[in-house]
Order: sequence, then structure tokens, then C-alpha cells
Amino acid sequence: MSVKIAGDLVVGNVIIVEGQPVVVMNKQYNKSGRNAAVIKVKAKNLMTNRISELIWKADEKLEGVILEKKPCTYSYFAPPSHVFVDSEFNQYEIDAEVIADLEKFLAPDMTDVCEVTFYEGTPISVVLPRSIIREVEYTEPAARGDTSGKITKSAILKGTKHEMQVSAFVEIGDKIEIDTESGEFKRRIT
Repeated sequence: MSVKIAGDLVVGNVIIVEGQPVVVMNKQYNKSGRNAAVIKVKAKNLMTNRISELIWKADEKLEGVILEKKPCTYSYFAPPSHVFVDSEFNQYEIDAEVIADLEKFLAPDMTDVCEVTFYEGTPISVVLPRSIIREVEYTEPAARGDTSGKITKSAILKGTKHEMQVSAFVEIGDKIEIDTESGEFKRRIT
């Protein structure tokens, strides 16, 4: 554990609030007249994913925390958890609700290396690589004519059954690159 001064907090810092780890998402510094400076923070609880606003005096001491991070690969879904494996074949279960927004990209035994964050030995979050490559399982045939890539159509990804918009020239069996932050099609891999 480390000590943090509220005024020195930056986005991404993790601190302990009421016994729970929270990550700073946004910070505002307010100083008005004779009153002491205050720090307003928008923070996400890493255990419950609940977002809240917190206020401290700028010189107030807070309990900081250093989280452990490990590279892992996704293995499989064992309801209600997703299982990730590190390089030493240790398995870590993460509740499906915690990473619900990532499920559309998780395919059994995928080789993409993810970053799993741990708090006191418990996995609490996962960060996917910035881009991933997936195979198109199904899409309608391309219409003749426009090959500019501006016309899109629906495609279903192999392994995840996630449906997303791709360029009209993408065919069944093509591998495509996907931006995991925006969830958008980037390009077809040749």
C-alpha cells in the first residue's frame, strides 16, 4: 500500500475507498475564494464496476494500491465465469458480468494475449489487445459494383457468433482486423 495526496491523483490511479479499490476516471480541481481547494473525482469500483463521484480536500491523504498485472490468454467459458490462463498454465476465473462488454471478442482458446489485473490475488479486470483478428463465419455475398469499402454489411464472427458491420467486399472465411476499443471493423487481412 502507498499513500497518495488527493491533489496528486491522476487518471488511472487506484486507491482504496471504504475498503474497496477504485480507479480514477476523471479529476477536477476546484478552488473558490477563501475555501480550501477540493478535488472532485469520478471513480469506478473495481470489484462492483459501480461508478461514483468522490470529493476530498486537495491535501487529504488517501490509501493507494499497486495492482498486479499478468499477460494471459482466454481459454473457455465455464458459467458464470470466463477462464484465462497465464504462461505457467495457472487458471483465473473472472465473472462474466465484470467483462460483459468484452464477450463479443472472446473465442475459445484464442491466442490473443490479454492483460489481466489482480487485486489481492483476485482477477478483477481484463484488457484486450488494441486490435484482434477474427474469421468471418457468415456474411451475405458482396453486391457487384462499389468496392470503395464505404458500403457495409453484417458479418458473423467465427467462435463468438458476434454480429458486426464490415465492408461490402468481405467474404465468408476472410480474416478481419477489429479495433477492440471501438468495436469496429478496421480492415481485411490478406
